[in-house]
Amino acid sequence: MRPNTTFGEIRACIAMPELPEIEAYLAALRPRIEGSTLEQTRVASFSLLRTFDPPIDAANGVRVAGAHRIGKRVSIDMENDLHLVVHLMVAGRFRWMDEPKPIPKRGGLAAFDFSTGSLVLTEAGTKRRASLSVVRTSGLADIDPGGIEIADATLAEFTDALLAGRHTLKRALTDARSISGIGGAFADEILFAARLSPTQMNTNLSAEEIETLFDACRSVLENWTRTRIAETGEGFPTKVTAFHPDMAVHGKYGEECSVCDAPIQRIVAGGRETNYCPGCQTNGKILADRSLSRLLKDDWPKHLDEL
Repeated sequence: MRPNTTFGEIRACIAMPELPEIEAYLAALRPRIEGSTLEQTRVASFSLLRTFDPPIDAANGVRVAGAHRIGKRVSIDMENDLHLVVHLMVAGRFRWMDEPKPIPKRGGLAAFDFSTGSLVLTEAGTKRRASLSVVRTSGLADIDPGGIEIADATLAEFTDALLAGRHTLKRALTDARSISGIGGAFADEILFAARLSPTQMNTNLSAEEIETLFDACRSVLENWTRTRIAETGEGFPTKVTAFHPDMAVHGKYGEECSVCDAPIQRIVAGGRETNYCPGCQTNGKILADRSLSRLLKDDWPKHLDEL
């Protein structure tokens, strides 16, 4: 039986937008702001700002050249060599308004008023982690964590990035310094597609397994980006989260695997949940959860047959 409410379901509601969600935002944002003029930027709390030179108003009155993604960040590119770079973090979200309105008192952080409408930045909860940086083109490299873009990378480049340091596969895929745009949700989906354990060490993979993982990264991100954009259509993304009911394992703790019918399992570490299928990914082995397995000791199941 599946628990009524899972940790994964709760976190899924506020999960950090990842590459597919950021691309969906950009697909909706570009036709709305490209060629328009940024009339003003309104900031409700200056704690949002991570830079002070150039000043926030340096982009006012300037035309928008375009918008692009930097990892999980959105960059609004101005014609005067400035970029407004927003990192949504976990709970930050964008809203599009056809005309400027007061910044929402609850969770409202900033509003970018263009000649075509207003882009509002909000953040759920009480913690303020979202950020806004105003940088020149020469400073973009300082914001970019440096990970490779899967869609543009070769197998050799992916191999070098994956094997940078010794990590579990889940950690290696989500290290923005090595691979760009992947967070916990899509790492779970990618590893399921590749039939690899999230706790397997990156340095223990065969060349064939690395190629399988590379192909899984490309196909999962491409398919979900296409899905996210199609869901929005000509509108603007509203319910944005790195979770979808059609996902294979992420947020599916306790549900039956769509491939082998085994119950999806989870491990939780540092407040972050990893979901996996023991039948498809770990040869039936139940991975140890740092807290629960220590608490339950001998009562912690070791194999799928013990569930």
